[in-house]
Amino acid sequence: METTHRVFVGDSRDLAAVGDDTVELVVTSPPYPMIEMWDDLFTELDPAIGDALESGAGRRAFEAMHAQLDRVWDEVERVLVDGGIACINVGDATRSVDGSFRVFSNHARVLEAFESRGFDPLPDVLWRKPTNSAAKFMGSGTLPPNAYVTLEHEYVLLFRNGGESRSFEPGADRRYEAAYFWEERNNWFSDVWTDVKGELQHLEQPDNTERSGQDTDLRDRSAAYPFEIPYRLITMYSAYGDTVLDPFWGTGTTTLAAMCAGRHSIGQELETGFRDVFDERVERVPSLSRSVGQARLERHREFVEQRRAEGKEPSYDAVHYDTSVVTKMERELLFREVVETEPIDDGYRAIHEPLFDEGR
Repeated sequence: METTHRVFVGDSRDLAAVGDDTVELVVTSPPYPMIEMWDDLFTELDPAIGDALESGAGRRAFEAMHAQLDRVWDEVERVLVDGGIACINVGDATRSVDGSFRVFSNHARVLEAFESRGFDPLPDVLWRKPTNSAAKFMGSGTLPPNAYVTLEHEYVLLFRNGGESRSFEPGADRRYEAAYFWEERNNWFSDVWTDVKGELQHLEQPDNTERSGQDTDLRDRSAAYPFEIPYRLITMYSAYGDTVLDPFWGTGTTTLAAMCAGRHSIGQELETGFRDVFDERVERVPSLSRSVGQARLERHREFVEQRRAEGKEPSYDAVHYDTSVVTKMERELLFREVVETEPIDDGYRAIHEPLFDEGR
């Protein structure tokens, strides 16, 4: 199996390189309005935003920033197939503007934007961000009543384009081979993820490598999220052969996840330097994709053993692996590993082979 991963440099408010109704899944993390690190970017897009911030008009700046994101959501609506899913990772912002501290609810504004474009909101996910600060309060410290809750979570907002779910031909291999394990389904489809820095985060992965000062600087200006988030979302909401779009490509984490998950991908990014940084990351995809698949299989076998110890014998045997599974839908599950990557004119090509047990 071969997948292609195209990366375009340009403004995400115009995804001209992406055709109408050509993408099955969108997974992205945009710049968060009213987070200070993004003020300059939004002001470059609309100088009136800088004027609003300077004059202390926080609500006006907030709305003007989202007006720029709205143009990206227009493009998402255009390129996403009917029944396709959009996954938007976004956090709210807290900020003092004109001497008044408040929260700016980015997730609510994005929800409103997608609903107004005819998307059906689906139950969303909360995940807890890592924090290095021991302080869990803002404002008046340990004295009531003027302290503030610390934001330590972000949202993955989920939307379906139109009222109908996608359909597949009966018994489609690319869907059944892309299944997830029963216990993964129970964990992943929970509305609170407390394990996104769990086992997959400790695997060998390019996210943990910094090769230069430029690399560090670019990461500081990216909206990067943990590898586990796009990998999980891609596995949950797409099948083999689908195309995943990230209009805020950044350091390319969504593309890495798509490669490891055996999906095609498209990314668009305003900052040209990110493409150079990604060239090194992609070299490590074969080892990353193999370790991700092996880790999922090992965790499943541990689950099966625990289930048997509780007197619950799984009902079916997997076709491709020496393990049992709980449901019939899991029997055909087949992981794909990347065995080779190569650059092409507008991105990368990845060659995949089935990931089998050692010795099979």
